[in-house]
Amino acid sequence: MADLLGVSLARGIATRRNFLSGIAAGSGLLLAGCESAPNANDRAKAARHLPDAAERTAAADLTLRIGSVVVEVAKDHAISTIGYNGSSSGPLIKLREGLPLSVEIVNETDSSELVHWHGMTVPPDVDGAAEENSLAVPAHAAIRYNLTPQPSGTRFVHSHSMAMADLNRGTYTGQFGVVYIEPRRSPGRYDQEIFLATHEWEPFFTTEEMEDADAYAPMPPADYKKDDKPNGWEIGYQKFTFNGKCLGNGEPVRVKQGERVLFHIVNASATENIKLALPGHRFLVTGLDGNPVPKPQHVDVLELGVAERIDAVVEMNNPGVWILGTPKDDDRANGMGIVVEYANKSGPPVWLAPPKHAWDYTMFGDSRPPATPEETIPLVFGKINGGAGGFNLWTVNGKSFEERDPARILRRGSRYRLVFDNHTDDAHPVHLHRSSFELVSVNGTPTGGVLKDVVLVKGFGKVEVDVVPSIAGLSLFHCHQQLHMDFGFKHLFKVV
Repeated sequence: MADLLGVSLARGIATRRNFLSGIAAGSGLLLAGCESAPNANDRAKAARHLPDAAERTAAADLTLRIGSVVVEVAKDHAISTIGYNGSSSGPLIKLREGLPLSVEIVNETDSSELVHWHGMTVPPDVDGAAEENSLAVPAHAAIRYNLTPQPSGTRFVHSHSMAMADLNRGTYTGQFGVVYIEPRRSPGRYDQEIFLATHEWEPFFTTEEMEDADAYAPMPPADYKKDDKPNGWEIGYQKFTFNGKCLGNGEPVRVKQGERVLFHIVNASATENIKLALPGHRFLVTGLDGNPVPKPQHVDVLELGVAERIDAVVEMNNPGVWILGTPKDDDRANGMGIVVEYANKSGPPVWLAPPKHAWDYTMFGDSRPPATPEETIPLVFGKINGGAGGFNLWTVNGKSFEERDPARILRRGSRYRLVFDNHTDDAHPVHLHRSSFELVSVNGTPTGGVLKDVVLVKGFGKVEVDVVPSIAGLSLFHCHQQLHMDFGFKHLFKVV
């Protein structure tokens, strides 16, 4: 049922709360091979999900192994990390929309892990988020459960463990892989399909604020006063990769003149929002976060917040050897790029700076008026500077996750308008689990028809989205920057 392709795409300081303590007991979940010493409550939960004899002998449709890997990002430069199925990123996983399969996850490490099926509409038990009481994978154990892949499009799988101050855990590691759920109908005409995942390596703490100035970002309000307290820790990186390789290492993307190449690009970073360009070519953006857009548009530069995905077609009509990469010179020099090589062309790859651009989600939308929501829910983002040597604390509606109110109730089938109101100067890629949402307004500009599960809310920006939840259970909303999520930027809904 699951077509596992061997395509190479691309622990612990104590947390304020042990989010891995509970193992969910959801319907259809099978627990096997636990070698840890469970308490009585854990044993009772496990007993309800032990597979029968036939299930124990039958192979799972899809097996994901969490274990130590060595990623050779460049010649004579290897990184020891944790990955899936012996590589990072893990092998490309192709699934069929709506076709159920059994999934076995084997954890060969010394720490409990969480595996999140990002962008998929699944029950909370298998979603891979501790805040939703999802099933965790204990150290040196295996779990098995059933999964129905939906909706179609470019999704991905990644660790959802908290890292806090441990830069060898969670999304800082190599635990990620591209998942492509094949659509029931063709996504369009193309000659070649390329899957790319970007990631940064060797993270370190820094006092430098990592966000670049954005001339197109909203202006702060007139009464805004920047906190005089020094900013807390940020994250920097030594190496940058496409599919686990720095620029100039690994195989190039090989193309022929006249080809239409469909790129599926995943930003699998822990904290970095990125921009990408291919000199001499334009991208026809056909999908965002795996969902077709109402109005495909040509752009010179792609912008992807952490965990965003873009599907884009490029017509190969400018023969040469080029660099598909970031306009940030330092990051490109440290690896953030991949060579695109035409047939019968050779020589050093060429980079040309792209024209200035304003990335605007609304260009891909239509003018359909949004339906009237049953309720509007404001979600105001705040920041408390951590000061020198400390960590910034992030809040939603004035409270960090540790101080949160009970989960907000949403009813299945009802329409809710979520207002993402950023009162900070940081850009936040915010993500809602288990549901896609429709953009209805971006910084005051109305739009419709653009479905996403992550949206980058620029500093002092405001984005309004509509969501109609369909599956009962807890649903997590959070900033997808690991550092922000770990230090308070989360909110919990409960769908009934």
